[in-house]
Amino acid sequence: MKKRLPRFDGLTILQWTIFLFFLVFLVIPLLSIFLVSFTGEPINLPGSLIDSRIFSTTVEKLSHASLEGYQSLFGGSRYLTALWNSLKLSMGVAILVTLVCLPMAYAFARTDMPLKKTFAALATVPLVMPTFISSYAFTLMFGQTGWVNHIWRAFGGEGVLFEIQSMLGIVLVQIFFFFPYALWPMVAAFKTSNSNLEEASQNLGAKGWFTFARVTLPLAGPGIVSSMLLVFTISFSDFGTPIMMAPKNLNLIVVEAYREIAGFFNWSGSAILTVVMVLVAAFFFWMQRLVVRGKEYGTISGKPSRVKPVANRGVRTGLTLYTLFVMMVPILAVGSIFLSSIATTWGYQALPNGYTLDHYVTIFSRSSQNILNSLILASGALILSVVIATFVSYFVIRRGSSGLDFFSSIPLVIPGIALGIALIQTFNTPPLQLTGTAAILIIAYTIRRMPYMIRSTMGTMMAIRKEIEEAAVNLGASNLVAALTVVAPLMVPGISAGAILVFVTVVKETSISILMAPTDWAPMSLAVFQNLLRGEFYTASAMSILIIAIVVALQSIARKITRDPLY
Repeated sequence: MKKRLPRFDGLTILQWTIFLFFLVFLVIPLLSIFLVSFTGEPINLPGSLIDSRIFSTTVEKLSHASLEGYQSLFGGSRYLTALWNSLKLSMGVAILVTLVCLPMAYAFARTDMPLKKTFAALATVPLVMPTFISSYAFTLMFGQTGWVNHIWRAFGGEGVLFEIQSMLGIVLVQIFFFFPYALWPMVAAFKTSNSNLEEASQNLGAKGWFTFARVTLPLAGPGIVSSMLLVFTISFSDFGTPIMMAPKNLNLIVVEAYREIAGFFNWSGSAILTVVMVLVAAFFFWMQRLVVRGKEYGTISGKPSRVKPVANRGVRTGLTLYTLFVMMVPILAVGSIFLSSIATTWGYQALPNGYTLDHYVTIFSRSSQNILNSLILASGALILSVVIATFVSYFVIRRGSSGLDFFSSIPLVIPGIALGIALIQTFNTPPLQLTGTAAILIIAYTIRRMPYMIRSTMGTMMAIRKEIEEAAVNLGASNLVAALTVVAPLMVPGISAGAILVFVTVVKETSISILMAPTDWAPMSLAVFQNLLRGEFYTASAMSILIIAIVVALQSIARKITRDPLY
């Protein structure tokens, strides 16, 4: 019996084209930076595949590979200190965010707390601000001339409440701007746990606090631990907060990696730190998945179970006030940025000395190119993401392509600064000399944010019955035509929501923009960062408000499409 050869139709060719995209722009850069960490010199893998001379040079470099760089990492150098500081920071933030979110998550899930919808809307505010803008907002609040410290001194305090450029400052910014990532999964965990077990505990005479500690928390445990690990990964990968707030004597791995590549062009150091960042982020991402999938915590029996809201008025009032306090910190941060954007001068008093709209006039006249660049780059990443993510979802669901499913998940565990360094190292020489161009910037944005798109399209794809597509094929359409004319229109809601989210996250992208964007293609986020470094704080604030306004408007549209509070 003859072995049946695989059929190469249009969809198969497209599937292999997407595989090639991931191979060239994700796998090869990661492999390259891994090899550079051993050789200490740039390696041109794409050129090695087509040019025998480059291949010989690469082989010679690999022949001198050593563990010297890794030995220096674990030999008490500043790299090891940076890694240890980053691990302490991320672990501390993960634990503190979990503790901060516990009362709020319980209030959302188990009480008739007033203003729930308002609080849910306020909880999206931290998600719309790039972290380096959040850091600047905290400086306006808690810096030496910040309005909070003006009030503090007016009531008899001395100096400042705390030094903003410190580990504590970084922790506070990340707590108040990362808590939504933990809040909603924890709300879901409290909602899905079986309340009948809690009622049984109380009927047996247990006090409310005992039931909460011994029944409610263990039932919600997987969701809580998963949220903690997620926040750890986000904190560890965050670039915006450390680059703005880390003092000179505080080494953090993301800042060290940026300085090694942008300041010293130290390929060995940047490569080693990139490999370490990817491994750490991947390990904790794997741990997060393991917590969710590794054990069975099911308590749903198939019978309807209605959760009775907590009746204690004191508990409800206390949780409401606590939630209001946490939500107000990001709101005050946005308000501080807005006041700075319309201030003539600010710093000598708690409020600005005067108000003006000249800073907005300035950004639209002087920085209009940065605004246009952001829109063009985000649109390019959006188009590329829509095409790739839509077909990845199709191939994973319809054809069971585990390979594409795996490749499309890799960006979830790669910090932005690590991806940027890998792409710069790989594409800074012929034959694919893309470093410094808009093309590589769009590709980097696409790879970094594509999982958001796939998250949206995958669910929509699963809801489309296969029989609809098969009917078109039976009527004579090819598989590719059926996918484009039948399946694609049905995926429009999921594509629309994912597209908006990709556009939003690209507009506020920090690490890749700062590391990779050339002068001619500097987006708004890079313009804000450069203005802050130059001391042009008021125009930086005006541009920040514009970014926030764009993100808020687009996220509102996404929320209406998906009805998802995380948008």
